Amino acid sequence: MSLLTIKAFFALMLFDLYITRADFAALHSRVRSCSVSTATPSSDAVGPICAAVDMACIWYWKTVLCLQRSAATAWMLRRHGVSAQLVIGAQQVPFRAHAWVEVNGCVVNDKADIATLYDVLDRC
Repeated sequence: MSLLTIKAFFALMLFDLYITRADFAALHSRVRSCSVSTATPSSDAVGPICAAVDMACIWYWKTVLCLQRSAATAWMLRRHGVSAQLVIGAQQVPFRAHAWVEVNGCVVNDKADIATLYDVLDRC
């Protein structure tokens, strides 16, 4: 397991605590307040970070929700100098909610067309 995957695992734990306590305002605030690092990101930082979060999800002891996975991904990307946004969307019929991460308007941790299926409720 790489160091990046271990960091992703701890990020999943952090955001799982917010979800377990149903403290969505604190989760939202934690992601929103995480400023983009001043470190210049490498041109290929997004792929390895998304892969590390995906690998950490495999090793996580319970099912990882899209909000938890996306919050951890956005938070880690920002800490590595990538301007990432956590996006939360919903469908009305049938009701569904979903979260994903965008970098420069492109979805990075889900299917590329996922944003067309949901109305965006918030970006942080």
